[in-house]
Amino acid sequence: MRRNLFLAAAALALLGAPALAQTTSPGGAGTRPSPSPSSAAPQAAPKPDPMKQEDISEIKGAAVYGSDDKKVGSIATVLMKPNSKTIDRLVVGAGGVLGVGARDVALPVDQFHWDAAKGGFKIAKTEDELKQMPEWKSVSSAGSSGGAASTGSTTPPASNSRPATGPSTPSR
Repeated sequence: MRRNLFLAAAALALLGAPALAQTTSPGGAGTRPSPSPSSAAPQAAPKPDPMKQEDISEIKGAAVYGSDDKKVGSIATVLMKPNSKTIDRLVVGAGGVLGVGARDVALPVDQFHWDAAKGGFKIAKTEDELKQMPEWKSVSSAGSSGGAASTGSTTPPASNSRPATGPSTPSR
């Protein structure tokens, strides 16, 4: 009997030891050193303007903020002039929830200004103004619907056909 009592007391002491180790001393109850500003998490560096980078893959998906500093959407597509291979327009997916139900609107690239503090583009329009603009549809989705789509732009789609006259130049 004494042996069982002794074993039970020993087991209880072993199980209770971790709980006793977690208690604080009477003098330091509830006090923790406050973190100094230098030990706080480092601030993220401002994102560079993706329009000035060699790799422009960061443009697609970038946030777009309106004149009222509210997020109006994100860049859905980057469009370029086929002849000069320069970025011509950016398509903003405006409205919707998490990209679903967004309305695509193409705007000239000169209307976008990079805001490093926000990490996104700013435009001089609000979400309501974007919703009133003509919707941009890609050539592939316009072709699948069987009818001509209003693209809201004057730049013709790129063509893989060569002109009937003139010297033939190899493509890269």
